[in-house]
Amino acid sequence: MSLPRPEWFSKALYTTDIGQNDLHAGLLSLTEEQVKASIPGLIDHSALAIERTVKNVLILRKNSYRARAFWIHNTGPIGCLPFVVIYNPPKTGNADPNGCMKSYNEVAQEFNKQLKDRVTQLRNKLQDALLVYVDIYKAKYSLISEAKQHGFVNPLGFCCGQREDSNLKCWDDTVVNGTKVYGASCSNPSEYISWDEIHYTEAANYWISNRILDGSLSDPQVPPTEACLLYAHPQ
Repeated sequence: MSLPRPEWFSKALYTTDIGQNDLHAGLLSLTEEQVKASIPGLIDHSALAIERTVKNVLILRKNSYRARAFWIHNTGPIGCLPFVVIYNPPKTGNADPNGCMKSYNEVAQEFNKQLKDRVTQLRNKLQDALLVYVDIYKAKYSLISEAKQHGFVNPLGFCCGQREDSNLKCWDDTVVNGTKVYGASCSNPSEYISWDEIHYTEAANYWISNRILDGSLSDPQVPPTEACLLYAHPQ
């Protein structure tokens, strides 16, 4: 296995996908307002990591290499995760037209708004780098809203671990009526958006990737291949 060549550091496209784990973990133990109050701190840490990566120059053989192109994903509609809608169904008045928990999605939207604002600030500060903000939320919510049109069933259900006779995690086991049962995969995973209670299936991720790779959901509207060609080069 060959080692990476130093010039690859400046020719690479650096991708970040942030928010869901932090917000989801917070919502398990904090109020929605408390989680919203934590958002600036989360974004501060992410912005600092990006800034340090841009400014960290690798000098080798009298040449300098640094990160130039970034592909920054926002977070998806947390209120549509099966973990939320199945085990903590939205109360009356807190469900959107797709059955998702509206207030949780509002937390995600607030995170995305603040993230986009920070990316704009970073662009002004790091003018020799390309920072592309990618609207993953819009892609995922579009898929949930149009699931049946694209061959997916039960957009808020999930494939692995779902059983009517027990509350099993994916690949866990338990005993039901004296018989050991497993939270195994369904027979048709490509028809589900969610693989387990939190993660998407390969089929759903494929659909989403096709929506974002042309740059139409990006700010600026630059596809990843063009980002690499225009910005990822040694300086």
